[in-house]
Amino acid sequence: MASEIHMSGPECLIENTNGRLLVNPRALKILSAIQQPVVVVAIVGLYRTGKSYLMNKLAGKNKGFSLGSTVQSHTKGIWMWCVPHPKKPDHTLVLLDTEGLGDVEKGDNQNDSWIFALAILLSSTFVYNSMGTINQQAMDQLHYVTELTDRIRAKVSPEVDGVEDSADFVSFFPDFVWTLRDFSLDLEADGQSITADEYLENSLKLKKGTSQKDKNFNLPRLCIRKFFPKKKCFIFDRPTNRKKLGQLEKLCDDELDSEFVQQAAVFCSYIFRNSKTKTLSGGIKVNGPRLETLVQTYVNAINSGDLPCMENAVLALAEIENAAAVKKAIAHYDQQMGQKLQLPTETLQELLDLHRTIEKEAIEVFMRRSLKDTDHLFQKELAAQLDKKRDDFCNKNLKASSDHCSALLKDIFSPLEEGVKEGIYSKPGGYRLFIEKIQELKKKYLQEPRKGIQAEEILQEYLKSKESVSGAILQTDQTLSEKEKLIEVERVKAESAQAAAKMLEEMQIKNQQMMEQKEKSYQEHVQQLTKKMERDRAQLLEEQERTLSLKLQEQARLLQEGFQEENRRLHNEIQNLQKKMNKPRQQCCLS
Repeated sequence: MASEIHMSGPECLIENTNGRLLVNPRALKILSAIQQPVVVVAIVGLYRTGKSYLMNKLAGKNKGFSLGSTVQSHTKGIWMWCVPHPKKPDHTLVLLDTEGLGDVEKGDNQNDSWIFALAILLSSTFVYNSMGTINQQAMDQLHYVTELTDRIRAKVSPEVDGVEDSADFVSFFPDFVWTLRDFSLDLEADGQSITADEYLENSLKLKKGTSQKDKNFNLPRLCIRKFFPKKKCFIFDRPTNRKKLGQLEKLCDDELDSEFVQQAAVFCSYIFRNSKTKTLSGGIKVNGPRLETLVQTYVNAINSGDLPCMENAVLALAEIENAAAVKKAIAHYDQQMGQKLQLPTETLQELLDLHRTIEKEAIEVFMRRSLKDTDHLFQKELAAQLDKKRDDFCNKNLKASSDHCSALLKDIFSPLEEGVKEGIYSKPGGYRLFIEKIQELKKKYLQEPRKGIQAEEILQEYLKSKESVSGAILQTDQTLSEKEKLIEVERVKAESAQAAAKMLEEMQIKNQQMMEQKEKSYQEHVQQLTKKMERDRAQLLEEQERTLSLKLQEQARLLQEGFQEENRRLHNEIQNLQKKMNKPRQQCCLS
């Protein structure tokens, strides 16, 4: 299966038709073929703000995503372009360009909210593109971020009060990048030069008031700070004069503003080097088929009137992945047993040892591919299938050994059969000749290699089938006395009983070996499950520590801002106090 995709241009992933979101099967087929981990970069913003140009740059092209040059929104729904990642080998960069928000032709911003939410859910880096500076108008236009908790659920069952902690969202939300187009201000604060990131942080500072106006001011800023602990900001000059903006696809870099070209290059470099692989809760790395499942799960939820739920998406993904993991493990088992098993085996233990080795490999295959196997249902299914496979091979081994031994006996004992038919043993002394011939042919049979586990049983069945012939020959042999005949009959019975006891002992040994093998299989499943649980627990702790660290960093920033605000207030009070104290002195001096 192909693991690297080369798309010549974008393909619509999610169509927005008459207010309904539809997944494009062609795009899903492309995703299903990408076995590499994916880095997903989505861009969202008001229509006609140049989002598509930046995405084309990330794809390494001038053309691709539709730019348009009128006041109409060109991109409808969400478009996808998958390209080899330029900086991360064995990764695919998935670029998602979304339809412009606030398109007056739609007349309903319900779909805008869903497009915004889907971009958040699907991406590992979320780019918000806007024009000009970060002012209150820009914040008001970003009202979608305040609706995220009404559009997305992290868990199937939230906390008791029905409210989800922001940490639940932070654990799977993407990194946030704000791109400011046609930025014309100087990056300064209090007369000092600042970076674009510092400009963003300053713009996200909260007001101390409690009025409704203050709450409205703070809400979008608070949401951005809580949901996106990792934030980045880029500013862009106007690329060219207004008349040429509609020809950006055709213009070379030397025809564009040099500052803009440099800014675009810095933006692309940052995205290439810092955008992470799309990762779900529990450290699950997303590849093409997994992204395909996420797209379908989220869109189906929206169309059915439900809220897209991250936990549900992971469960749906786990259902598919775990079923595939069982199938892959069984395929590995079948392939290896087919290559390495030669029936019949000399002993049952030989078969069981090979089964155990390949069973262990199959369980490892399952463990590597499985995820969130709740109650270990799929592992139990795998264990049941492997047990059945083992039993089937044991039965095949029995049959192969029986068939081989039966054919061997027929061939080896054919001279005896011919002699009986010709009557060469129906004469005085014939019984002795008959017994000697049987012992000779029996010895020859026992010397044959790889007869399998049925060698003794099939031999005894054959010899038992000849007891009537042997008895008839014994009774007609006139050279033997009646006493000798009785002794011979007892000898045959004793041999038969001894053979039966030997077969019973062998059967008990085989049963014991089967019991031991079942216990070993169980222990192997437990051992590998324990290892996986330890790995999963370590990943969960790492994820929780990362989330906690991000929250603590945000709280520290809030405290620092509070201290700085308090220091400024005290500083102003001191200055005012000094001015008041200096006033009487100045009046004294004047008098």
